[in-house]
Amino acid sequence: MSITTLTNKTISIALKSLGAELTSIKDTDQTEYLWQGNQNFWGGQAPVLFPIVGSIRNGKATISGNKTCSFGRHGLARKLEFTLLSSTDTSAVYSLRADESTKKQYPFDFELQMIYELIDYGVKVTHRVINHDSIPMPYCVGGHPAFNCPISKDESFEDYIVEFEQPETANCALLDESGLIHNENRVPVLNNEKTISLKHSLFYKDALIFDELKSRKVSLKHKTLEKGICVTFPDFDYLGVWSSANDGPFVALEPWSGTATCSDEDDVFEHKRGVRTLQPKEEQSLSFTIQIIKK
Repeated sequence: MSITTLTNKTISIALKSLGAELTSIKDTDQTEYLWQGNQNFWGGQAPVLFPIVGSIRNGKATISGNKTCSFGRHGLARKLEFTLLSSTDTSAVYSLRADESTKKQYPFDFELQMIYELIDYGVKVTHRVINHDSIPMPYCVGGHPAFNCPISKDESFEDYIVEFEQPETANCALLDESGLIHNENRVPVLNNEKTISLKHSLFYKDALIFDELKSRKVSLKHKTLEKGICVTFPDFDYLGVWSSANDGPFVALEPWSGTATCSDEDDVFEHKRGVRTLQPKEEQSLSFTIQIIKK
């Protein structure tokens, strides 16, 4: 595993080749915004989710007619070593190519490129999915960046809010113990409101899954101070907001193109909500941005 650092006048980030994952986001004051991982709560930081988001029923599904795919939660990319194709002071491109071991889980000749480009006070994260195969390739992709909450040691988790760009009315479906979504079991979270006041109990039954948002921008920010993180996700239809059930001092803001298998879905991968299909030799790019909120 290797580490690559990108820096401009307003921000620096670090990336690791294992999973092509963000491992640091700092401003010029050296304030760390990205969760640094702690096995007592959650050891991850910002895993790349591909070719599924969440879980599939019993870890298996039928795909491409008579084939089978099999995954743990969030797929295979997050646990594999990517190749650094290119880098500059302010950008990096990583690639994961299919091999015989990945084809046992996901039977396609895929390539996933993760592209990181620094912007003002932030980073643009692009998932470029390429189908090198001779058959159509269905997939989902998503981000899972987690941020320190609180940001400063003299603050508390409850000092922060999650804020959407527009007023939202949202009833979030709950996950069961196997990570599947029960669409008929929903809890009200927002009623024509823009903000959620954070408390750990929000996450005692896993993530809040937003599947009918108008907003494509969400912020984790202090209630009274102009500080925090903003995630903009124009290419993604779903958003997960998550923290660990044992009062973890972080919040993940997760843009997704699809979701875990739902209770009203069968076990055909192509029937899952949000699945996109690439034709042979076709590619598609989905991006989101992370920006530091400054005074």
